[in-house]
Amino acid sequence: MQVNICFPDGAVRPYPSGVSAMDIAKSISEGLARNVLAAKVDKEIWDANRPIYRDSTLQLLTFKDKEGQQTYWHSSAHLMAEALEFLFPGVKLAIGPAVDNGFYYDVDFGDQQFSSDSFELIESKMLELAKNDSVFIRSEVSKSDAIDYFTQKGDPYKLELIQDLVDGTITFYQQGNFTDLCRGPHIPNTGSIKAIKLLGIAGAYWRGNEKNKQLTRIYGITFPKKIELDEHLERIEEAKKRDHRKLGRELEIYTFDDDVGPGLPLWLPNGTSIIESLETYAKKIENAAGYLRVKSPHIAKESMYLKSGHLPYYADSMFPPMEIDGEKYFLKPMNCPHHHKIYKALPHTYKELPLRFAEYGTCYRYEQSGELFGLMRVRSLQMNDAHIYCTEAQFEDEFKGVNALYLKYFEKFGIDKYIMRFSKHNPEKLGQKYVNMPALWEKTENMVRKVLQSMGVSYVEVEDEAAFYGPKIDIQVWSAIGREFTLATNQVDFAQAESFDLTYINEKNERERPIIIHRAPLSTHERFIGFLLEHYAGNFPTWLAPKQVIVLPISDKFTDYAEEVVIFLKKHDIRASLDIRAEKAGKKIRDAEIAKIPYMLIVGEKEASQQQVSVRQHGGIDLGVMELQHFAVKLVDETSI
Repeated sequence: MQVNICFPDGAVRPYPSGVSAMDIAKSISEGLARNVLAAKVDKEIWDANRPIYRDSTLQLLTFKDKEGQQTYWHSSAHLMAEALEFLFPGVKLAIGPAVDNGFYYDVDFGDQQFSSDSFELIESKMLELAKNDSVFIRSEVSKSDAIDYFTQKGDPYKLELIQDLVDGTITFYQQGNFTDLCRGPHIPNTGSIKAIKLLGIAGAYWRGNEKNKQLTRIYGITFPKKIELDEHLERIEEAKKRDHRKLGRELEIYTFDDDVGPGLPLWLPNGTSIIESLETYAKKIENAAGYLRVKSPHIAKESMYLKSGHLPYYADSMFPPMEIDGEKYFLKPMNCPHHHKIYKALPHTYKELPLRFAEYGTCYRYEQSGELFGLMRVRSLQMNDAHIYCTEAQFEDEFKGVNALYLKYFEKFGIDKYIMRFSKHNPEKLGQKYVNMPALWEKTENMVRKVLQSMGVSYVEVEDEAAFYGPKIDIQVWSAIGREFTLATNQVDFAQAESFDLTYINEKNERERPIIIHRAPLSTHERFIGFLLEHYAGNFPTWLAPKQVIVLPISDKFTDYAEEVVIFLKKHDIRASLDIRAEKAGKKIRDAEIAKIPYMLIVGEKEASQQQVSVRQHGGIDLGVMELQHFAVKLVDETSI
């Protein structure tokens, strides 16, 4: 008996029933087989050695694939657990998943003391165990046998997990002398784990509940080659320097205050300057693209959010209501319902469409306290938002136009690596997570796919991540050091027009519903500035830098001329400031370098007598002496947006 295996390139080949992905890899090349870590069989990740008994699609996964990395790191967590059981007899193991960059295991050490001082010992033991080339063996076990095993082992955490599992779905994995409750998948054997680094420890409540016991979470990462580990550790060090929370504090961009509340950033003058520059640039681009600016309030009545669907589908992310004159009001989590009301305020015909309403509106979302993270996860956010109301015939051009706008912004900010995530609905969750309009879901998702294919952009399709009212595109971007961010969104809405009874008069003088496109190419100020801080390492391009020029007189005698320089530059809309501290010029220059100000103008007797400035660029670049007027012209050109 044979099975037909379909490969990613569309080729279909017959193999004996029971063939494994590893068998198939070996039939192609021994070199490929050595690198295979797992396989994607009909979109599900499997062990490479697991038999295939049906016609299937197959993708062989290596460390270059994200799913391959995740499988590798999950297996590394099991290897670390084996080492921990050997080195710390009697430890109780909880869970050990892979994460975006490595893995962790939550461990109960009981009365045993544990610290990072033991990391080298654990790493050494892991490498020793890895060299045994222990095979990861998958076995299906009954619920009663699973309970018996972990009862005998005395592991309360595994026993609690087993109680939630359905009999007939439970699997164990064994490598060497270690057996764990696990659904897998895993790499073929431990031999490919060559480079190991434990990264840190933290406290973690069992199952995330602070009423439960606090466990020790040990983080680590592994690689097939030591050079890959070395490069990763270098990236970690660079990421620490670029952490937006660190830079935001050092460069006086934003702050949080306990009296204001967690997740509610206060923008300092430098941060506000960046916000205003971003808004000026975005408004210029949007005005040229035919967007009309609107404004909406920060709160609205309960009835509007019931109509929009936010209360039925999004209530967990909204702040509790306030009661005014017997009515419930909510802080707005989105601008869209307000924009729909603006559209509805006036009658429209097909001749007016598309209508594009844009607003940098402030929204409020109730993020859980444990999810708040610097500027990346906040409760108050200023969104680069817009809604496009168009006909079905206009949809393709409008959706392309939005995607093209994204690419224009990416070029401006030096973002050269990105991918578009095409998020679709889950048909099994219609009426629960998604509006119950199956025909429109299928139609709209096909329309989005057609546009993406026609543009030739890089994209992936993901299930069950759409907005409740339609499919969406989330843009994943990578910073200069390779860190991934979810930045922008572009959503299609086929439901809200009906909910709000939005119409236009078509060519036949009949009422018709517009299609709505939600878009936010520059995300929110909070997330985007957090990204830019890390992307630029705080070295903002001159047009965006909050302080573009600082004037440094070499003594008090030249303060008057330095003030004249600042006034002259400000008349040219250059953000200039003056350092008149009683410090030596070298100290002032060093401080300006730390503040990452693009230009330092040093003025003394020669410069004052000849209306000149001595120009020094951030990074220690000496540009020599320039006429003040010439420097101003240079800066105006450089800061033009």
